Formats: sequence, structure tokens, C-alpha cells
Amino acid sequence: MTEDRQATFGADGSLDTETPPEAREGTTDEGEEKGAHETNGGYNRYDVSSLLQKAVRRSDERVAAWAAWELARSGYAWNLWDRLNLYVVEDLRAGQDVALQVARYEELATERWEPDSWEGRLCAIHAALACARARSSRESANADECFRLVAERRAEAEAGEEPPVDFPVADLEPGGPYDVIFDQHTGEGSRQGRGTRFFKTRGARVGPETDGEESRRWQRLAMVLSDVDYTEAELDHALSPVSADDPWAEPADEDLRE
Repeated sequence: MTEDRQATFGADGSLDTETPPEAREGTTDEGEEKGAHETNGGYNRYDVSSLLQKAVRRSDERVAAWAAWELARSGYAWNLWDRLNLYVVEDLRAGQDVALQVARYEELATERWEPDSWEGRLCAIHAALACARARSSRESANADECFRLVAERRAEAEAGEEPPVDFPVADLEPGGPYDVIFDQHTGEGSRQGRGTRFFKTRGARVGPETDGEESRRWQRLAMVLSDVDYTEAELDHALSPVSADDPWAEPADEDLRE
């Protein structure tokens, strides 16, 4: 139990480990004593937290900014930052910088200033706006749920039967669609004698977009200067991007050794 969330007893004598003392202090905007999980505006903090998440998903900047401000000023900043950090992985498209922005705003609000101070509230609003302005997506949550259910159906299949659905890679076997993964960094690849040559000409390829010109120049020069005697076909293949239609396709060894 963290220091700022010490166990306290509610009015009915029940133990409350979720609401820190600062969230219970003071009164609502109407001057009435705040109830359990009540914000300064008289709202239930769980409702405001849910509102914030839905506002982020729907890119409603105004509502997201208010919900973050309401939680921060009411002593629920810890709840706000916990939720916002969850939203960036649950409700936003992968690869965006907003996760770093939220982390920085949280650091400023909680380590440099007081979370419910003017500066802390501004950080809360900034973070909520950054989330609401980012591209919304449920792809990670959808993928997690899909893969979980597929795993259950695979496990339920009788021995020797094909499962009704399977993982996108099915079985990972040498010679299969993903044969390129069996390089020197795996036990099977090592047993097959797939060393630096195999990795450099196959496993290290990128795409489908072409790598930068300078990067490809460095790569070619490094391969030429190495102890491995690469053919011109191997050099060209190593520097070429993988196919957008079939990123796992690789030519036979003899086609690159000529």
C-alpha cells in the first residue's frame, strides 16, 4: 500500500484503501461535505473517470479536459494519472508519442508541483488533450481478446483434430512460411548451420519500404568489409526491401550463390 493511499476508515466504519485523505477533505462546490468517491463538483469519481476514457476514445477534447480537471482538483489525481496511462495503451493507436507526453506531464504534476495545484491541474488538462487529439484505436484490446479466445479454442480441440481457428502463424516449423526466423539466434537455426551469411542476407532484411540510402550504403560496405565472401546477388538481396504482398518469402540458397 503506497504512502499516499493509506488505509482509512469511512463514516460507516468500513476500511477504505482506495480514496486518499486529500480526496475526502473539504466540501463540494455547494459547500456540502463530500461523500465517498465524490468530486468537488458533486460527481462520482468512477463516473468521471469513465467519462474521461470515453471522451478520449471519441476525441472529445472539451469533455476530456474537464474530466481530467475535475479529478485533479478533487484529490483524485492518482486515479487520473493511473487511468490516462492505461488509456494510451488501451484506446490509442500504437506508435504515437502521446505515451511519453503523458508520462512527462505526470512527472511534472506529481514531482515538481502538487497534483491539485494550478500547475498540476494544467498538466492534467494537457495530458487529457494530448490523448483526445491522438488517433483513437482499440486495436491492442481487440487483438488481446481475439488471441485469448483463439488460444481457448485451440486448447479445446481434441488431440489430432484441427482447431476451428488458429493463431496467424499456426505452427512455427523449419521449411514453413516463417522459415527465415530459424537463424543463428535460435536453436534450430544453429543446428542447421545458419550463421552470419543467412542472417545478413535474410534475417536482417527490412521493409516493405526501402531503408534510407545512407543506411543501405553503410550496410553494403560493412558486408563487403566483413570476413564473409558475399556474392553480388546476396548483397543486392540483403539491401532490397521485403515484399509488401509476402514479407516472409525468401529465395533458395542456390539462387543467391550464383
